[in-house]
Amino acid sequence: MGKNVDYRQFEQFAKKLEKIEKDKQKFMEDCCKELAARLLSRVIKRTPVDEGTLRRGWQIDDNKNVNVVYRNGEYRCAIYNPVEYSNYVEYGARTRGGKGWRDGVFMLTISENEVNALAPALLEKRLMELLKGAFE
Repeated sequence: MGKNVDYRQFEQFAKKLEKIEKDKQKFMEDCCKELAARLLSRVIKRTPVDEGTLRRGWQIDDNKNVNVVYRNGEYRCAIYNPVEYSNYVEYGARTRGGKGWRDGVFMLTISENEVNALAPALLEKRLMELLKGAFE
């Protein structure tokens, strides 16, 4: 009347899910770093070049290590350009003498919009690869 049930596969599956849970923070940080690298690549290509100072100025955090910060349910890292005139090129500015206006290039804004558009598909792909290991 009674039946024996073999729970070994279920236990193996539970262990794989536990490992995924332990690796969740690293996974999220890696995704953040990948998106930041894609954004940096795009913004550098889109930055206009006169002498090249502005283009060379783009940085992620300290330019050595990408520092991912988790705050308020979000993973973040900083991409910035410390060149003093970068905001004027991005958003536009008055011409010398204040008689005209030079339009902004929006190199960061456009690049950010592009990365935001591709982020869901990229994150879904990375997540599916992660979960695939648990379901094999």
